Amino acid sequence: MWINHENIRPHCGDLVLARIESLGNHKRLELTTGRRAPLSVGDEILVAYGNRYATDQFEAEIPETMEDCDLVAAGGIASRALTWSSAILPPTRIKPIGVLTSTDGLTLNLNQFALTRNAAGRRLVPTIAIVGTGMNAGKTTTVASFVKGLKLLGHCVGVAKITGTGSGGDLWSVFDAGADYALDFTDAGLASTYLSSAKCLEVATETLIAELQSAGATVVLLEIADGLLQRETDMLIHSKTFGRMVDGYLLAARCPLGVISAYNILSHCGEVYAVSGRFTASSLAIREAAGRISVPILTKEQLQEGELINDWLRLPDQQLIYA
Repeated sequence: MWINHENIRPHCGDLVLARIESLGNHKRLELTTGRRAPLSVGDEILVAYGNRYATDQFEAEIPETMEDCDLVAAGGIASRALTWSSAILPPTRIKPIGVLTSTDGLTLNLNQFALTRNAAGRRLVPTIAIVGTGMNAGKTTTVASFVKGLKLLGHCVGVAKITGTGSGGDLWSVFDAGADYALDFTDAGLASTYLSSAKCLEVATETLIAELQSAGATVVLLEIADGLLQRETDMLIHSKTFGRMVDGYLLAARCPLGVISAYNILSHCGEVYAVSGRFTASSLAIREAAGRISVPILTKEQLQEGELINDWLRLPDQQLIYA
């Protein structure tokens, strides 16, 4: 393995060795073990180039050269921060030293380690997409609760996060909830999905679904990052190809008004089975939204209990298990 720093134009997923120049918002780096290691000025880190879209964090794009840039995600994403939320610190600055290359001089990229696309496009088991009104709407908690309920019903559950920025937190949450298998877009060779083409996202999603089905999942849950107004989310829910991959949607929302607005958008794209999310922590908020939509509103506890899931999925147990 070699380091190259000459005449390089970085691409999403390129692996780069960089040095910490100054500390900002990210003071720790997520390791493959899940531990977040503290960073110090002068530390050398191995990260990947990628774009980022996070309304509560950074908007960032890959620079055109190996100029000084920023650490824009704890999962290890090098990029050039364009804007960030006023609620956080400016980004941690890094100096790229060089990209990693193979012995024949080719830049090492995550896509070289991606899963093989097999049996893509064949949906054999129920597949439900979980989407949200925005960041921190409760999507991951909703997915984890959904997993618990499905496990109580005796299902083998596969989960894939299909958009976002590379990080292990969401996958570990669903594993902790009892998921049998969990993957994300990094397994399909993408460090992040922001600014990816619709075709790229569709291929990655097909690959992940096929892998989960091959592993034995009898139900597949797909988590889509950010909210309905985000570029990639909007592309997917309006994609006919993606529409054929999923049976329907579970919506996670942060507030009752968000429920109503998002439901009106999403119901034109496919079947919405139910609504959950952070707003369901408040009985009053649930009452505000009830009557304005025509699908069940489920708290995380109701999802975890499982008994209501088959009612709103309207699929018999044996079809779920033996499809």
